[in-house]
Amino acid sequence: MEKRPFVTLEQLQEIVKDYPTPFHLYDERGIRENAGRLRKAFAWNKGFKEYFAVKATPNPFILKILKEEGCGTDCSSLTELMMSDACGFCGTEIMFSSNDTPPEEFQLAHDLGAIINLDDFTHIRCLEETLGKLPETICCRYNPGGVFKISNDIMDNPGDAKYGMTTEQLFEAFKVLKAKGVKYFGIHAFLASNTVTNEYYPMLAKVLFEVAVKLQRETGADIRFINLSGGIGIPYSPDQEPNDIMAIGDGVRKVYEEVLVPAGMGDVALFTELGRFMLAPYGCLVTKAIHEKHTHKEYVGVDACAVNLMRPAVYGAYHHITVAGKEDKACDQVYDVVGSLCENCDKFAIDRKLPRIEKGDLLIIHDTGAHGFSMGYNYNGKLKSAELLLKEDGSVDMIRRAETPQDYFATFDFCDVMGKYGEQGERNP
Repeated sequence: MEKRPFVTLEQLQEIVKDYPTPFHLYDERGIRENAGRLRKAFAWNKGFKEYFAVKATPNPFILKILKEEGCGTDCSSLTELMMSDACGFCGTEIMFSSNDTPPEEFQLAHDLGAIINLDDFTHIRCLEETLGKLPETICCRYNPGGVFKISNDIMDNPGDAKYGMTTEQLFEAFKVLKAKGVKYFGIHAFLASNTVTNEYYPMLAKVLFEVAVKLQRETGADIRFINLSGGIGIPYSPDQEPNDIMAIGDGVRKVYEEVLVPAGMGDVALFTELGRFMLAPYGCLVTKAIHEKHTHKEYVGVDACAVNLMRPAVYGAYHHITVAGKEDKACDQVYDVVGSLCENCDKFAIDRKLPRIEKGDLLIIHDTGAHGFSMGYNYNGKLKSAELLLKEDGSVDMIRRAETPQDYFATFDFCDVMGKYGEQGERNP
C-alpha cells in the first residue's frame, strides 16, 4: 500500500509562514469521512455508538468534530471527564473506563451521568462507598486470561494484562450488583492491541456474546450493551494492508445473528471505543531538517524529538516518513532521522531509505493522529509543539498553541526564572 500524505508541500510552505515547525497537523475531512464509514459498518445495530478513546487525542476541537459525527467519549481520568463535559458530552454519551481508580473520579463520572465500567471486583465496594448507592447501569470489564489467537497467530496475551475480571469474578460481580439493585448491565473487553486483520473484532465479539448469553441465563441480568472496545489497528508500514471496516462490521453482524439473536438478545446495543483507528492516519508530525551528520552512519537531525512523538523511541514503532515535495523521488539514501534529546533512542527512523534530504526540507511523519501529541512529555526541558487543524475548506486553525518556557516554569514556586527571561525564552537585560 502506498502511503501518501494528506497535505502537500505547497500547503505546508504556506502553513509554516504562520506556524513554526514542529507541529502536529490533523485532517478534518479524513476524520469525518472515517467516522462516517464506521457508522455505516455498524448501522445494522440499532443502538450502536462509538465512544472515542480520549486518551488517544485529547483535544477539545477534535472531540467536538467527533461529537458532530455522533460519537461519545471513552474517558480514563478526571481531566478527560472534565474535557468531555466542557465539550458538551453528557450522560450516557460518556463511558468511564478506568483502573486503579481514585474515588473522586468515580464521583465525577457519576455526577456527569456517565456509564461506569468497573475494572475489578473490589471496585464494587469502592463505588458503593463513594456514591452511597450504586447507579442503575453498570458495565464490567472482562479478561478471560490466557492468550488471544487468530488461527495460529498469537495476537496478544490478556493473561498478562492488569485489566479486567476473571470469568469467575465477572459472574460473581453480576450477581452481587444485581442483588444491590443494579438494573442494567454492560460487558466490555480489550484482548489485543493494534490488530491489522478483519478477523479480530468478530472473534472478540463471539467471546463476549457467548459470555453474555451465559451471564443472562445464570444471573438473570438485563444486559443492554456489549462494548467491543478498541484494538482495530492501522497499517503503519506500507507493506501492511488496511483493515476493511465494512467487512469487520459484517463479520460482527454474522456472529451477533448466530449467538445473540437465537438467545432472545437481539436488542443488545454494540459499542466501540476506537482511538487509533479513528484518528491515527488523519494526523501527522511536520518537522524540519536542521542538521546533517556524517560519522559511522548518515544522520539527519530534525527540530522535533521524542517529546513530540515517543512511539519510535519507546516501542521501536515504525512511522512512515515522506519528504514533502519529494514523494516521487528515488529513495536512494539511507538515514537515521533523529531528534535532539540526550538519549540514543531519540530516533524517528533507523536505516531508513529516503530521498536525499537537504537542510530546510520539511518531513512528514505519518500516522501520529492518535497516541502522538498525547504521549508527549518535557524531558530535557523540551516544549510540546502546537496542534493545527487542516479544515475541510483548506484553511488551517491552531487548536493548541505550542508551549513556551513560561509554561514550563509555571509550576515552580521557589525561583523567578521568568523574571530573567521573557515568554519566548529571550533573556531580559
